[in-house]
Amino acid sequence: MASEAVLELTDDNFEAEVLNSDVPVLVDFWAEWCMPCRMLAPIVDELADEFAGKVKVGKVDTDANRDVTVKYGINAIPTIILFNGGEVSQKFVGMTSKDDMAAALNEAAG
Repeated sequence: MASEAVLELTDDNFEAEVLNSDVPVLVDFWAEWCMPCRMLAPIVDELADEFAGKVKVGKVDTDANRDVTVKYGINAIPTIILFNGGEVSQKFVGMTSKDDMAAALNEAAG
């Protein structure tokens, strides 16, 4: 089951939740049919719980939210992008270790 700390991001709320956020935001671009995405989901949930209050963590279903997916050039999933101050600060494509993402979040959260 997904963590309650993970936001569902859409084309409609992306700007408000991510680009205008006053804290760093880790965004998981995924799709239901993507097996590596499903394998990465528990790690994303753990990070959301561990960094609650310091950063936001959200997921974008790439099949349902084409505008955001195209805008950020997502052509392989899973792709994880860390936004800080509304800008892309780090991008991970494919399976990524929890340690690598946690290090990026620690750096961004200060």
